[in-house]
Amino acid sequence: MAKSKFNYFDAFERLAEYACKEAELLHQIYRDFSPETVAESLQRMHELENKADDDNHEIYKHLANEFVTPIEREDIITLAHHLDNIVDFIEDVVQRLYMFNVTYIPRAAIEMVVLIEKSTMALFAALKDFRNFKKSKTLEQLLISVNDYEEEADKTYLEAIRDLYVNHTNDPVYILAWNNLYARMEKCVDACENTATIMSTIIMKNN
Repeated sequence: MAKSKFNYFDAFERLAEYACKEAELLHQIYRDFSPETVAESLQRMHELENKADDDNHEIYKHLANEFVTPIEREDIITLAHHLDNIVDFIEDVVQRLYMFNVTYIPRAAIEMVVLIEKSTMALFAALKDFRNFKKSKTLEQLLISVNDYEEEADKTYLEAIRDLYVNHTNDPVYILAWNNLYARMEKCVDACENTATIMSTIIMKNN
């Protein structure tokens, strides 16, 4: 029996699914926040990140040994890298919750994390249809929705940072921690949008 070829589209889906699982966990951490459980949550997040790393390494391992690929090799590398960034950036948020010894989650932060979750879910749905990009009727709209969530996150970020410097000037440690955390959360949504842009570019190149 001939050895089956590695399926890059399946691998992309798995990476996006890990991002979804991380975003869901991040939302749960924020919604049910308890400072005492952040270390345990960080360990759970790290386990997801490690599994995503394993899948990413599989992509590079097979790419090194295959001459024929479904899309250009550079595009596979770029897309895998951007998907890996999302996974890393979401874990990074929880690392900073732990490092800054956060004891309270503001409402704007929960709004941001909801947008991270929505972005990863839309991206995952888009990647499930990515292998059929020449015939798909829904892929373009899914990619547009990722961009829409990024614009919404930009507005939430703007108001959240303003709130820090208007209403929390007596607490510089709080400002320092949440200035950093809001920036990290925005980075997660930006990474989703960047990945959607890469996908759109690949589609244009192959149509």
